[in-house]
Amino acid sequence: MMKPGIGAYNEFKQLFEKYSAEAGKEQYLIPYFISAHPGTTDNDMLNLALWLKHNRFRPDQVQGFLPSPLAVATAMYHSEKNPLKRVTKDSENVYTVKGEKNRKLHKAFLRYHDPKNWPILRDALKKMGRSDLIGSGKHQLVPNSQPSHGKPRPKQKKHRQSRRN
Repeated sequence: MMKPGIGAYNEFKQLFEKYSAEAGKEQYLIPYFISAHPGTTDNDMLNLALWLKHNRFRPDQVQGFLPSPLAVATAMYHSEKNPLKRVTKDSENVYTVKGEKNRKLHKAFLRYHDPKNWPILRDALKKMGRSDLIGSGKHQLVPNSQPSHGKPRPKQKKHRQSRRN
């Protein structure tokens, strides 16, 4: 395993809250998420989406991974190998998201709450054998159907009638 599990975040959050309270400071912890990072599978993203929903996180901005010079993740992206261990032709392969469709799926998992992402998520969940996560229940990730696309009616201004005595 290349990345720490979500337990590392939970431990850090507890320490952060403890020491913030001891210092008498009101501070906030804002997680930063990157979609389509090398080494991250569709199942990893699904589990993260479920964790986000369970913890009532609804990220508005999500960065998609872009390879950048001199980064270990870029080496993983291009070689599809784990550069943290000796790299040989037989060394550990790293799953890498490269296709646009799969990159969009990973981003959609992080933005599970956006109705625009529900169709791609429903398709993926069915393919992953996780149709149980489609529906309106608390434990489900996305609803069965899209909201109606009717144009919202413009709000009418309330006109005050003047009262004359």
